[in-house]
Amino acid sequence: MSKTPNPCIDVCKYKRGGHCIGCSMTKAQKAAFKALKKDSQREGFVQMLIAQQQIMGKYSGWAAAYAKKCKKKGAKAPFDQVTKKIA
Repeated sequence: MSKTPNPCIDVCKYKRGGHCIGCSMTKAQKAAFKALKKDSQREGFVQMLIAQQQIMGKYSGWAAAYAKKCKKKGAKAPFDQVTKKIA
C-alpha cells in the first residue's frame, strides 16, 4: 500500500482566517505535512485535519476529492476510520 498522500486538493485559496478553502490547512500546516516522513505521522496529521474541518465546517467537498486522490495514488483514504471514531 502506498503512503498517505498530502491532504491538499490543489485549491490553495487562503480566505478563511488563513485556512485554505479546499482542505482547511494553513500554509504552516502544509509545510509541516511535507516534513512528515513516517506514514503513521502522515495518517495522524490527516486525522487531525478531519477534526479541524468538522469544527470549522464548510469542507464537505474535501472528502470526495481526497478519496479520489488516494485511489489514484493507490492509498487507502484514512477518513473512513476517523469518522467512525468521532461519531
